[in-house]
Amino acid sequence: MPRLPELLLNGVEARVLGCLVEKELTTPDLYPLTLNSLVNACNQRSNRDPVMDLGAREVESALDALRTKKLATLFSGADARVFKYRQTLDLVFPLAIGARVIICELLIRGPQTAAELRTRTERMHELTAEDTEAVLQELANRPIGPLVRRLPRQPGQKELRWVQLLTGEPTAAPYSEPAVATAPLASVVPSTWESRVVALESEVARLQAELATLKKSLGEA
Repeated sequence: MPRLPELLLNGVEARVLGCLVEKELTTPDLYPLTLNSLVNACNQRSNRDPVMDLGAREVESALDALRTKKLATLFSGADARVFKYRQTLDLVFPLAIGARVIICELLIRGPQTAAELRTRTERMHELTAEDTEAVLQELANRPIGPLVRRLPRQPGQKELRWVQLLTGEPTAAPYSEPAVATAPLASVVPSTWESRVVALESEVARLQAELATLKKSLGEA
């Protein structure tokens, strides 16, 4: 079953959702999060790629969108002085803890290799290399629709990277081999370049001749 377009996230919504999942696991005593705490989490300089500089209004707008998509909810306990927010990702995409931390990491740091994911998710939940690969394969082959995709290999890259699909299918262009990489040099150099090279060589020869004449006249003087 394809994912409904109305459930797809934009970049800010992905960052907000990822931070809610992360903080629930790393700082449970401070969870659910206030709006101010969530803004700070979204703008962290570490464990974030790209680094963002979001304001409260942007984060609040993203929260409203996530609540509409049933991916976040407002929490107001009896002793709560301010509104707080929590993620409800499992209501839409039921996930085991291992799958949840991998999705979280991909949401807050973008495409990563399996090795990077295993290392970076340790602060939330420990996974072995085998666990990580198994979870990625499970997420990529869900009968009701994949949540991750393996990206094509980049030039000079040894390991393949994985990307989450909550923000939609990735564009293949940034990760594909450049078309000119294997083409013969003659096929990629326009004929106009050749004429420019000839013209430049002629200009250099003219200037060298003028310089020689100048040196000669100065010497005779």
